[in-house]
Amino acid sequence: MRARYNMADYVFRSFDDAKESVANFKNRKQRIVFTNGCFDILHKGHVTYLNEAAALGDVLIVGLNSDDSVKKLKGASRPVNDWAARATVLASLKMVDAVICFEDDTPETLIAQVIPDVLVKGGDYKLHEIVGAGFVQQNGGQVVIIDLVKGFSTSTIISKIENQS
Repeated sequence: MRARYNMADYVFRSFDDAKESVANFKNRKQRIVFTNGCFDILHKGHVTYLNEAAALGDVLIVGLNSDDSVKKLKGASRPVNDWAARATVLASLKMVDAVICFEDDTPETLIAQVIPDVLVKGGDYKLHEIVGAGFVQQNGGQVVIIDLVKGFSTSTIISKIENQS
């Protein structure tokens, strides 16, 4: 079976690289859903979350932390998988329409560039903690918090692996 698209066409190193694709989504009046994260070791919790996010619109764009950004957030031993590997895995999921790298500590600038119709974060966030929430709401969009799947996290997986060795 063939892939539904060429992954390389939907993995972007910056918003400048993605600008034309995002404009095409908007020109086709597609409802754009945006989420972001490290997605270091993809697991059931991630896939469930991304499926639920994708169901909120026509296009799911994932802002993916750069390697340096992940290190700042998670520590020197992370990411386990580099940006290119994480982006490839995400872009291969049928519910993900585009993956855009961001270098900053937060996706605030990327959210302002994409201007999504829906901004999605996991249930470990409160509305007032979600970067870009105010901007999205001021531009007529909505912010949705999706419950996390209990028992699944990259940190837990890493800890389990370390304890078995």
